[in-house]
Amino acid sequence: MARVTVMIPTQRRLGGLAVAVRSVLTQTHVDFGDLEILVVDNDQVDSARSTVEGLAVGAACPVHYVHEPRAGVANARNAGMTRASGDFIAFLDDDEEAPAGWLAALLAAQARYAADVVFGPVRARAPDSVALHRDYLERFFSRLGPAEAGVIDHYYGCGDSLLRRAALPDPVSPFAAERNLIGGEDDMLFGQMRAAGATFAWEPAAWVWEDPVPDRLTLDYTLARAFAYGQGPSAHCAAASPPDRLGVARWMAIGVGQAVVFGAVAGLKWLTRSKDRADWLDRAARGLGKTFWWGPFKIQFYGRTA
Repeated sequence: MARVTVMIPTQRRLGGLAVAVRSVLTQTHVDFGDLEILVVDNDQVDSARSTVEGLAVGAACPVHYVHEPRAGVANARNAGMTRASGDFIAFLDDDEEAPAGWLAALLAAQARYAADVVFGPVRARAPDSVALHRDYLERFFSRLGPAEAGVIDHYYGCGDSLLRRAALPDPVSPFAAERNLIGGEDDMLFGQMRAAGATFAWEPAAWVWEDPVPDRLTLDYTLARAFAYGQGPSAHCAAASPPDRLGVARWMAIGVGQAVVFGAVAGLKWLTRSKDRADWLDRAARGLGKTFWWGPFKIQFYGRTA
């Protein structure tokens, strides 16, 4: 039984997957005898099997392959949790690359703060071919946080995190299937854990690179994603039991204000070709998301396997 499982969900990104797995296999200051790597292939066909089997040959720790053909990010993560044997689950995305000290830094922070979840920074890097809005795009796909390590009162996404399995509300299927198509299954889980008194920590030394796929390095993608991110607070209030209608109304009102103010600024910035014009469009899109958050306006980013 492994002490730590590094889980890497994937879907048709064989090059990025190989980079991610190899980066785990070159970690320092960890005991590979206590480690396993688990790749969860969320494709209808087992398209990543041969890649994973090749990476497993001669590896310093077991490299397991799990095929989850049911579409959806929550399905993929839950399938991995079912197979994982670790007391701790570290999540790495298939477009991320972990520096050599990444896992040791996560584990040290967990022990130092008795944390149920530890998060680390994500540093996005765009290829040299991306010139327009490059700074904005790299910031969009990055995760920034405090300069100092310590206990935090909020949470981030699953990518580059370490979970203590015993702290999960369900150690086998903790991710909500209703979020398969729209994402946010990790936010829902961490929100439940925070409500239950879980301890979250931040470790700036546990950072990873992220290499977004080229078709995401466009304003069409990031503004749609910003709109979806903006929907989060309103949708969270609506999904509460009982529904927090006052919270929904408050967030919708905030969204209207943001959409109007930031949208006006964005228009002026665009007319003057200001360097930061994409940032203001992003803020306006998030405001619109708070306002238009229900069914017809939900955008499907996940769950496509065909």
